[in-house]
Amino acid sequence: MFENLGWMELALLALVGLFVFGPERLPKVIADAARLLRTVRQMARNATSEIREELGTDIELEDLHPKAFVRKHLLSEDDEEALRRPLQDAWRDFEEIKHVDEVTEAHAQHPMNGQTPKEAVESAPQAPSAPRATPYDSEAT
Repeated sequence: MFENLGWMELALLALVGLFVFGPERLPKVIADAARLLRTVRQMARNATSEIREELGTDIELEDLHPKAFVRKHLLSEDDEEALRRPLQDAWRDFEEIKHVDEVTEAHAQHPMNGQTPKEAVESAPQAPSAPRATPYDSEAT
């Protein structure tokens, strides 16, 4: 149940619970929380077994997601492949276009573009000099 929590986290939670609820009420709160957890688990088991009985198939809780349910119970493998193929082709085309754009952009940004290093430096555009700003006169207005 607490696979993601280490001993330090559990100790910190117990310490916070001790401060929040106090040493007198903490055992009752823990017992109530455990009872609530057992009740929720039992309700989930009952709901899952009722769904299995109603559908008449072996169904898992993950199968109740609408997409998974449709995929598993309404579509055959051929239908699923027919639905996925256009999307996979479009995604492959998109990846190819993205790759071509990256290569073109990298080539355009390359400083030499077929020139010798000396020619590339000489033909590089010079940064325009900044226009001279007129001095600010605070008393002019």
